[in-house]
Amino acid sequence: MISALNHITLSVSDLETSFAFYAGTLGFRPRAKWARGAYLSAGELWLCLTLDRQCRSGPLAEYTHIAFTVDEARFAAHAAALEARGVTPWQQNSSEGDSLYFLDPDGHKLEIHAGSLASRLASLRVAPYDGLTLFD
Repeated sequence: MISALNHITLSVSDLETSFAFYAGTLGFRPRAKWARGAYLSAGELWLCLTLDRQCRSGPLAEYTHIAFTVDEARFAAHAAALEARGVTPWQQNSSEGDSLYFLDPDGHKLEIHAGSLASRLASLRVAPYDGLTLFD
């Protein structure tokens, strides 16, 4: 039924701050902007920022997050650039592939990751999670 991820919409408390973060800090391509929202893209990903009075004021306690792919050869440079810009980390990496976990201005949990589903599945064949079933 579902063929792909269509878009992600994030509620934001300050459109200008979030737009600057996603476009300037993370390098998303601005596509459209209006008084209460914006569209940006990265590769095939379409991101919508929407101004929302009920937006969170910090990170949720749960593990839910959005991970963005970065080139493995450039991971260290990208991670260093984000750290130099003062992103707030929320977790240390403990899984396969290089990852940096950080928050956006509203506390949405994000990750840059150098890896793929194939590399993750390969690592699980070597070190399986408790109760793992692979469907290949």
